[in-house]
Amino acid sequence: MSNLKKKVGVSSMAVLMSLPFAAGVSAEQESSFTKNTITPEEADGDHYIPSTVENIQWGDLPNLESEAVKTIKSGETVTFDTVSHEGILEDQGRDPVEFFEEYGIEEDEILEEAKDIAASDIDHDFDDHGPHVVTGPVAIEGAEPGDVLKIEVLDLEPRVPYGVISNRHYKGALPGEFPENEGPQEGADEDNPELYNNISTFTPIEKVDGEWRGEIPGEDVTFPLDPFMGMMGVASATEEYVSSVPPSETGGNIDINELGEDSSLYLPIQVEGGMFYTGDPHFSQGDGEVALTALEGSLRGTFRLTVLKNGEDAIPGDSEDFTQPFGETDDFWIPVGLDEDLDEAMKEATRESIDFLDEEFGMDRAKALAYLSAATDYEVSQVVDQTKGIHSLIRKSDFEEKIALNAAAMAAADEQEEEESEEGGLLPNTASNMPLFALLGALTAFAGGVFLFKRKNRSVS
Repeated sequence: MSNLKKKVGVSSMAVLMSLPFAAGVSAEQESSFTKNTITPEEADGDHYIPSTVENIQWGDLPNLESEAVKTIKSGETVTFDTVSHEGILEDQGRDPVEFFEEYGIEEDEILEEAKDIAASDIDHDFDDHGPHVVTGPVAIEGAEPGDVLKIEVLDLEPRVPYGVISNRHYKGALPGEFPENEGPQEGADEDNPELYNNISTFTPIEKVDGEWRGEIPGEDVTFPLDPFMGMMGVASATEEYVSSVPPSETGGNIDINELGEDSSLYLPIQVEGGMFYTGDPHFSQGDGEVALTALEGSLRGTFRLTVLKNGEDAIPGDSEDFTQPFGETDDFWIPVGLDEDLDEAMKEATRESIDFLDEEFGMDRAKALAYLSAATDYEVSQVVDQTKGIHSLIRKSDFEEKIALNAAAMAAADEQEEEESEEGGLLPNTASNMPLFALLGALTAFAGGVFLFKRKNRSVS
C-alpha cells in the first residue's frame, strides 16, 4: 500500500496499534478497494447476497425456524459480500468509524454494511452471543434431510485493505495468560470498551508481486495471505438457539484453512432446502488459531451449491449415511474430527479417515490405519471455538494406481455385461462355462466389493 505510516503504541481502547493507512490506496490497487455492495448484474455468481441488515444474523446460526433470504437451483452459483465482525464488536465500541479512525482509516474506506450492522437495533450481547456476522441462509431447491450439500469455493477477494487479529480475555489457546494485563474492569461495555482490556492488532494487507501479504505492526514481519471462509454451514434441525461459535456436524465455524479457492466442502443436510450460510471471513489463519481470531477481514466470495441426493456416488465415503463435514482440494481428501476434547477430536478424525478409506476404496481397516500412520498429516484446525477441530490430509496421488486398477476392472465387468446382453441373456450354468463365471466373479468382487461399485475419483471443478 502507498503512504503507510508506522505508529506502534497502545490506544485508549486497549488495542495494539499498528500501521495506520493514509486515506486511499495505490493506483494499482484502487479498483480492488473498497468493495461496497454491487448490483446483482455485477456479481460473478448467478445470484448475489450482500450482508445487509436484512440478510444477516449476528452471533447465531440458522435453524428449523429460519427463513431463506434467497432460493436457488442446485448447481447455481452465489456471490456473497461478507463482513468481518472485527471493528464492530462491543469491546471495540460497536462503532467501526471510530475504531478504525485510530489507524488512519477514512470513513469511506469502511464498508457500509459494517457501519449499518453496528448501528442497527440487532440484539447482540458481547458476553452471551457469538461474535460472527452470518450471511444467509440460502435455500437450494430439492434439498432434503439425508442429502448432502457440496459447496465449491470458486473465488475469494478481500473487500478492504486491512484486517484485525484479536486476543480476548479468557479465550484463545492461553486463557488466563494473555492478554498480559489486569483483565476486564467493572463497567466494561460498548460505551467503555477500554475497560475490557482486550487486544486487537490492526493489520494492513497489500499485494506484492501478485501475492497478498499482511504485516505485523512495528515488527518488520510480513506473511503471505491465504483467504478462506472460516464459517460455511447448513441449518441444524433444532428450534433452539444455535451459537455461531462451536462447529458441529452441519459445519459452521470449522476454521479449516485448506478450504480456500478451488476447494470443496460436503455437509449433511438436516432441514428442507439445506439453508446454506457463510461468514467469519479470514485473510489468513495458522493452524490452531491460537490468539483467538485469525487475520479477520471482509471477503467477497463466490460459491457453487450442489445438492447430492442420498446414495449418490459423488458423496465421499458412506453415501447413504453421511454425517460429518468432509473437505476436498485438488490434492487432498480432508476428513474432519470435532470434539470439546482435543484428544477425542483426534480420535474422531482418525475414525473418519479409516471409514473413508474403507467405504471409498475398500481398504482393509488395519492397513488403512497403517497407511494413515505412515503417510497422512493430521492438522489442528482450531483450539479456540469450544468444540475443537482436527482434520487429516489424505494425499490423492497415493491412490492413483488403485483408482486406475479399479477403473479397468469395472470397465471390463461393464463390457462383459454388455456382451451378455447383446447375446440375449446370461450364459447357461454349464461346466464348460464355470471358468468364465469364476473370472467374472473375480472381476466383480474386485470392482464391486473392493470399491463398493463406486468410482469416485472426484476433482474440484
